[in-house]
Amino acid sequence: MALLSAGYGVSHTKYTFLSKQLNDLGYMVVAIGHELENDPPLSVAGNLYETRRENWMRGAETLDFVKHNLAPTYKKYNFNDLLLIGHSNGGDISSWLANDGKDYIDTVITLDHRRVPLPRRDDVSVLSIRGSDYPADDGVLPTKNEAKEYGICVTAIPESRHNDMTDYGPEWLKDEITHVIANFLNGTGCRVDS
Repeated sequence: MALLSAGYGVSHTKYTFLSKQLNDLGYMVVAIGHELENDPPLSVAGNLYETRRENWMRGAETLDFVKHNLAPTYKKYNFNDLLLIGHSNGGDISSWLANDGKDYIDTVITLDHRRVPLPRRDDVSVLSIRGSDYPADDGVLPTKNEAKEYGICVTAIPESRHNDMTDYGPEWLKDEITHVIANFLNGTGCRVDS
């Protein structure tokens, strides 16, 4: 079971390349758009960790709600070993929920999220795919020692752009993203970048 969280300003329907790949790997995917039409815009200045916190908390509550409300209906899927995958702000939301200590999260995959620290947990597998045009905030990515201790995989894709990690992106980038994810989920490797 996978919960896919869209990036801010991107429709949850614009990640079909990820949904298709995860479906092919046996996952049921629920794609979630976290913004409502009447939501105020996310802040772009100041301490973004503080000013966007409410958005991430609400998004994490949404993921928790979806998990608990779909599990009784789709009993053949394992809702107790969830894969959370999110792009940009959706990756921040996924990381926020995983940092909340929920025991039903097995794997977190982020695509160029930038604000919320990746979970440092022994019981959660973590992959973060990084673009090349924007850095993550301090403390978001693990140190080399943390990556080794917790088995966190951070992989940068050269010449990739943050806003291209959707269906709108070039084919070579979508192919590279799905290749990295497949290797990670199949346990066949992780290209770790320092």
